[in-house]
Amino acid sequence: MTETLIAVLSKNALITAFAVVGIIIWLSYWLSDRISAGRIHGSAIAITVGLVLAYFGGVQTGGSKGIADIQWLSGIGLMGGGMLRDFAIVATAYGVDLKELKRAGGRGAISIVLGVLISFTAGAALAVAFGYRDAISITTIGAGAATYIVGPVTGSAIGATSDIIALSVAAGLVKSILVMTCTPLVARLIGLNNPSSALVFGGLMGTTSGVAAGLAATDPKLVPYGAMTATFYTGVGCLLAPSILYLLVRAIVE
Repeated sequence: MTETLIAVLSKNALITAFAVVGIIIWLSYWLSDRISAGRIHGSAIAITVGLVLAYFGGVQTGGSKGIADIQWLSGIGLMGGGMLRDFAIVATAYGVDLKELKRAGGRGAISIVLGVLISFTAGAALAVAFGYRDAISITTIGAGAATYIVGPVTGSAIGATSDIIALSVAAGLVKSILVMTCTPLVARLIGLNNPSSALVFGGLMGTTSGVAAGLAATDPKLVPYGAMTATFYTGVGCLLAPSILYLLVRAIVE
């Protein structure tokens, strides 16, 4: 019975991957509601669970693809690969209304660029502090500090190794969780109580899931404004990090 089930799941690996990820997301959002009353977003829990499963999958199989090295979960390697990732990024970009960005005005656009540069610089400095000296590693980790999407996209584009890309994802995940949990605590102190401030906040922070969850816990009416500039932040990061910022880092360290 077990062998038959594994054979069926392995034969339909991609469908199995979608089902497993769907169950993890459902459980994560359930835990988010029950444990933190929504203050820790379900996406943060789901990402953390994914990283833990990838670690134990790699330890158990001794492979290099994490949980995807388990035969009946091999579809996760395709589902989480570059093809579907890039498709998701392109789909997000097509869903953005340029007219909405104009409503943010110059402050929104400036906040996006500043947010990418500040996060990248902080991540790059942290990489150097931990002993990384090559431009590829520094750039990839710096990009990951922007968001956990910009990191892998940048690393893949400039030839980073899988362990460096994993570090960039971890950096972005930590940032996302911090934004989720800290936004409601500091919202009153920074005047985060109106659409204009939410637009600037989303542009500076950039992590869409973190901003959306943090604003939802602060004031649900502000979520669309912060998420709008945060979405553009990801696109700008994917554009700048593997090109201009990488060349700049290479010029400095080499």
